[in-house]
Amino acid sequence: MYKLGIDLGGTNIAVGVVDENYQIVGRGKVKTNCPRPAVEIVDDMVVACRMAMEDAGITIEQIDGVGVGSPGAIDSKNGIVVQAFNLDFFDVPVADMIKERLGVDCFVGNDANAAAYGEYLAGSGKEAESFVMITLGTGVGGGVILDNKMLVGCNYAGAELGHISIREGGEQCSCGRRGCWEAYASATALIRQAKTAMKANEGSQLWILCEGDIEKVTGKLVFDAMHAGDATAKAVVNRYITYIAEGITDLVNIFQPDILSIGGGICAQGKVLTDPIEAFLDKNDFARNFKKRTRLRTATLGNDAGIIGAAYLGHLK
Repeated sequence: MYKLGIDLGGTNIAVGVVDENYQIVGRGKVKTNCPRPAVEIVDDMVVACRMAMEDAGITIEQIDGVGVGSPGAIDSKNGIVVQAFNLDFFDVPVADMIKERLGVDCFVGNDANAAAYGEYLAGSGKEAESFVMITLGTGVGGGVILDNKMLVGCNYAGAELGHISIREGGEQCSCGRRGCWEAYASATALIRQAKTAMKANEGSQLWILCEGDIEKVTGKLVFDAMHAGDATAKAVVNRYITYIAEGITDLVNIFQPDILSIGGGICAQGKVLTDPIEAFLDKNDFARNFKKRTRLRTATLGNDAGIIGAAYLGHLK
């Protein structure tokens, strides 16, 4: 039997048919086309599901579960998207709507949690009993899994890892607070930090790489400039990695997971990213002198993590 995993995003709806070995054997994808009524988006989720099944060469009779990873606060017990601003979803009973259309039980969870669960099952966390994943992207998201149980909190808003504070009264965060880790460690923050440094250093190679257009600066471009020997980019990257390390140290001290994994496009930097973070942990981790310590890894599944994790949401306690 197979499962369907749906990664519901603000831009795309990506669906995968996932087998018992956590392999994606068929795919479907459609545009989300927000904003529009929830019923229309759910209808297109089903269209993408049928595309994925056709791609895999199977029928709905071979599917024994559907899972949806959605942005926002999710009531997983009842399959309701309580609040997802970028989808304009408020108290939408997605699980019941999908089951009504496909005739298969459906489970719904937060998209960052689904990605963490996918890595836990089949990627960088598959050897762990306790696992924390962070994703460095537009914001800082993540998930916490303890003994196969996802930490969601009393109001479905638990494990908002990007909103721990690392600077009192610091940079403004999108959540309304100042000094949040997200405001320093997201890819968005790296770009902002690079632009500030460029304005103060007009001779930086960053200006050459972005062809004189500061709006073309990306996180990858900043690392490329550093690798090319640009002093300004090197200073920006070193400070940025320290910001990441500060937050990771807090998470390790709180949870002491078997494995903590870093996801997002920045994790492609590999040891350039993880070596200095590990050095920071060696100095600052509360358990730095213990025989057993948290292992730091980078995510391995990319965008597939959300699909695989969503497919198996029904297996969570």
